[in-house]
Amino acid sequence: MASKLPDAAKGLGAGGALDVEDGSGGGKKVAGRWPGFVHFFFVLTVVTCALVYAPRFLSPTVPVDFLGPRQPSSGRAAAVQGRSVDGGRGGNEGDALVLDNQVNSPCASMGGHGICCDRSDFNTASANATVGEKEERVQPYTRKWEKHLMANIQEVRLRAARPDEAQDGHRCDVRHDAPALVMTAGGYTGNLFHAFNDGFLPAWLTVQHLRRRVVLAVLAYNPWWAGTFRELVSGLSDHHVIDLLHDKRTHCFPGAIVGTRFHGILAVEPARTKDNRTLVNFHDFLAGAYKDDSTPPEANQQQQQQQPRRRPRLGLYSRKGTRVIENEAAVARLAESVGFDVSILETANGAPLSSEYAAVSACDVLVGVHGADLTKLLFLRPRRAALLQIAPLGVPHVARGCYEKATAMMEMHYEQYDAAANESSLVRKYPADDVVLRDPEAATRERGWDLTARVYLGGQNVSLDLGRFGDTLRKLHSRALRLPAAGP
Repeated sequence: MASKLPDAAKGLGAGGALDVEDGSGGGKKVAGRWPGFVHFFFVLTVVTCALVYAPRFLSPTVPVDFLGPRQPSSGRAAAVQGRSVDGGRGGNEGDALVLDNQVNSPCASMGGHGICCDRSDFNTASANATVGEKEERVQPYTRKWEKHLMANIQEVRLRAARPDEAQDGHRCDVRHDAPALVMTAGGYTGNLFHAFNDGFLPAWLTVQHLRRRVVLAVLAYNPWWAGTFRELVSGLSDHHVIDLLHDKRTHCFPGAIVGTRFHGILAVEPARTKDNRTLVNFHDFLAGAYKDDSTPPEANQQQQQQQPRRRPRLGLYSRKGTRVIENEAAVARLAESVGFDVSILETANGAPLSSEYAAVSACDVLVGVHGADLTKLLFLRPRRAALLQIAPLGVPHVARGCYEKATAMMEMHYEQYDAAANESSLVRKYPADDVVLRDPEAATRERGWDLTARVYLGGQNVSLDLGRFGDTLRKLHSRALRLPAAGP
């Protein structure tokens, strides 16, 4: 079965080029050329569907075939069939398959048959005569710059089907009417920051325009991931998740996206999406997933004016192990004396994320020492809440890099309290003139990331100067009084 080259491709001629966006977030573009016509009566035919062979059950460190020759006794296939998928937007016509919503992506509107990769286009409808020999290898995880980590991410291999493999009689055990998103639950997903930054935020960026008409095909699928993030999984897709390493059936899709888009650390860049999505839109996705149906403040202003103003609410994260606030009780009393109602939020307490969302979204100010729990700033109410991040000695740049930009993208206020040497427990381990205390930046330059991870992140607690910290709390309290309350 064959089809003519799409008209859009013909218009490019022999010298045309197609920009391909680098899904790593760097914005790098790679040019790919379309074949020209040699003779007027030359009939160019191309492969119109691709065979998607899901991986055999292998260890995480072994590459797996995702699109490859069918094995006699192991493996399974998922054929990409040429069927139209609207994605819920009502804007597609004919065979247009809207796979990618990213600006300047060649995957944004494909002619019926396509596989969009996170780092390049693999569009079988526009391939040349040697397409059957072309192969893409993709590790569907965003942190491609961390080679030691990527060595443990399963690889999927994509190739176009040969004409003899692409016959109409190809067997499908399950035929889907929605495209697949191939992603992984591996990597650093056990850490909340990375679960959002590397996993669910990029996945949302990649498929939010499909409005849940997408099938999640997941590598390294595990019950903990499925249970912990079940609301987010359901928010992304109306369909059952496919466990790629264990599901032995042949799945057929009208298209596939392999890997996810990454805009930066907890970042959404509106200019890079065709519908100008923002991090506030991702917050709205979380609110819908966690069933936050509280009345918007704009609709409730009259009722608020008729009731006595409540005290602003401050949520204080209580850490265990490292980066603990050793005088936490005194800090909580200080916040109450300033005028806050204080809620102590426990970290890693096993509570479902839906209850965590409810607790954090009710806060006017979220306070905590640098750590993964501050990722829950995404649960705060945009445009009025504030994040106060306490940066231990030697950590200010790391702390600011993780959460300052995201707070700004949520249109919230960001405040950072940098602990001094006399507020660090490291004063009990090192002499006063040691470079670790005297000049953390110089110590880090000399000894590298290992020092930061082992000493500044993994080896210290803080005891806050109540006078200096009180000034910061009073500033945030004054700001909170000028804004609508975040909760009842």
